Amino acid sequence: MILRKAVLSDASQLYNLEKELFTEENFPLSKRSFVYHIEHNLLYVVEIEGSIAGYILVLIRRANAKLYSLGISEQHRGKKIALTLFENIFKELLTMGFKKTLLEVRTDNQGAIALYKKVGFQIKKTLPSFYLDGCDAYLMELEQNTQKSC
Repeated sequence: MILRKAVLSDASQLYNLEKELFTEENFPLSKRSFVYHIEHNLLYVVEIEGSIAGYILVLIRRANAKLYSLGISEQHRGKKIALTLFENIFKELLTMGFKKTLLEVRTDNQGAIALYKKVGFQIKKTLPSFYLDGCDAYLMELEQNTQKSC
């Protein structure tokens, strides 16, 4: 397992993984979006046997960091890839001076909510009809001094 910052040549693989994981109502990223984020935000990948098994994208061009997307291929779930990505990204955000990280998550995505709580995120409020299919979202927040050990 190799953890590294994404490079431009990863955009196609990231886009293909995105299409596997997210439907239209969940605002999947385009290949062009991945290119932009590789150049302007924090985008890390985990590579296994030459293929991208997962990624984490954090937007950093704002007052608070925002976890925008996290994706782990179905075949590589259960291998603690998400926790590895979180541990790495939280260290980098701390060195950059970010005190808070925010995210939105579907209220019906119990697996993701449990993962986010495990690493220290707390639900702050509900965002009604946030997704295109009408599903609500939780706004979750992590304060860097309350981060749990991954």
